[in-house]
Amino acid sequence: QVQLVESGGGLVQAGGSLRLSCAASGLTFSNYAMGWFRQAPGKEREFVAAPTWSGSNTRYADSVKGRFTFSRDNAENTVYLQMNSLKPEDTAVYYCAAGLRWASRSRFEYDYWGQGTQVTVSS
Repeated sequence: QVQLVESGGGLVQAGGSLRLSCAASGLTFSNYAMGWFRQAPGKEREFVAAPTWSGSNTRYADSVKGRFTFSRDNAENTVYLQMNSLKPEDTAVYYCAAGLRWASRSRFEYDYWGQGTQVTVSS
């Protein structure tokens, strides 16, 4: 049974930082592409970040480029999202996802999802 468990969300002031984690189990982690998405109230789930297979390049949404950093630890079956210079518009539930298509921006390419972690940025 595949499980993805996010953690690290919370309430932070604008300009602050948070580090999200996503621990995976029940799958051969190194074989799976991982991505981060987010969903704000009343909006569709949107792409945030996902790396290529080699890890040498990462795709980011334009809205987070230069502020967010994706990282992956295959030894720990965990991916991270370091979020700096947070803005109120970053407020959303953040989800990690696993699939077989690397660096995909499409949520339909991912087969497994975590339960999400809430990030709230106050102005």
